[in-house]
Amino acid sequence: HNGFLNMGNTKMSKSLGNVRLVRELLQEADGEAIRLALLSAHYRQPLDWTGETLPEATRKLDRLYGAMQDVPVDPQAGIDSDARDAFIATLHNDLNTPQALAELFQIARRLNASADAADRARLVNTMRECGALIGFLERDPQDWFAAQRAQGGDADEIDAIVARRVAAKKAKDFATADRIRDELTARGIEVRDAADGSTWKRSEAGAS
Repeated sequence: HNGFLNMGNTKMSKSLGNVRLVRELLQEADGEAIRLALLSAHYRQPLDWTGETLPEATRKLDRLYGAMQDVPVDPQAGIDSDARDAFIATLHNDLNTPQALAELFQIARRLNASADAADRARLVNTMRECGALIGFLERDPQDWFAAQRAQGGDADEIDAIVARRVAAKKAKDFATADRIRDELTARGIEVRDAADGSTWKRSEAGAS
């Protein structure tokens, strides 16, 4: 990133002693989240770094990986060439990474809205191919979420809340189960119920 990095309203500089080192940031967040945070602003524009920068980048990756996590990998499904070309066009436009990320989230929204298995597999392949060009989405979604739990984010807390809801449903306490779902929805968490259990993902609100 060649633009100025600002800590709050102050330019980051050694002379002011407000420099953040990557090795320090890796204690707070996954390296992929750091990369997304840096690419969220154009490389020649200022980037404001706050205490919310890395958590917000992590939440965005949660949403991207969450969109992919229930879709089996199918290399034979191909890709959506129009979506890929739109993504690549943003990179040819002076490496416009903020717009590239917006295109990636647009693909994720289409994936979340699609009920067609072949289309979903194609969109996941497209997300992986596009993401790989800027260093994202090359991991298994389950590995990403396991890493977030190990990092000490809020995933463990959400797992526990979802488990309480599952227990309430088993006890036929549907009022409590519905209340917990509403609480999770208010936090931007979407719960998916299936025969083999319940999973969750970040909702698309504020994804791009």
